[in-house]
Amino acid sequence: MSDRPLVMGIINATPDSFHADSRIPDIGLAMKRVDEMMEEGVDLIDIGGQSTRPGSVRIGSALETQRVLPVIKEIRYRYPELPISIDTYHADVALAAIDEGANIVNDISGGEMDPSILKVAATAGTPYICTHMQGTPETMQQKPEYEDVLAEIMGFFR
Repeated sequence: MSDRPLVMGIINATPDSFHADSRIPDIGLAMKRVDEMMEEGVDLIDIGGQSTRPGSVRIGSALETQRVLPVIKEIRYRYPELPISIDTYHADVALAAIDEGANIVNDISGGEMDPSILKVAATAGTPYICTHMQGTPETMQQKPEYEDVLAEIMGFFR
């Protein structure tokens, strides 16, 4: 356990992520960016293959897997000790990523979009980053409402 905050570098292997500078769909450019982040002192890398920005359109897990696995495999080869998280809500993508060397599952849906992802993370013994959102990426900005935001989000996590 570190006594300082850890810095997570982000590689979005997708052409349409929320943050334009993180969009790196080419393996060569992705690895160039990982090398730069390593020189800058990053502690772990998060790899995503599907945009979850507000209003994004979902892609299937097969395309998401195709986008992330080469990046994970190359990072694991070059940096064997670097923690890698897979940013997905698909259980099969998480499992494939873990098999290639990912150490953490980062799920924006908190298990809501594919409940099997919880079992994948538990069975593999990987840490699981659980996030809350109302709706789906397609709908989460369409009148999100809370009566008591803290109580409702705490209730979700409980």
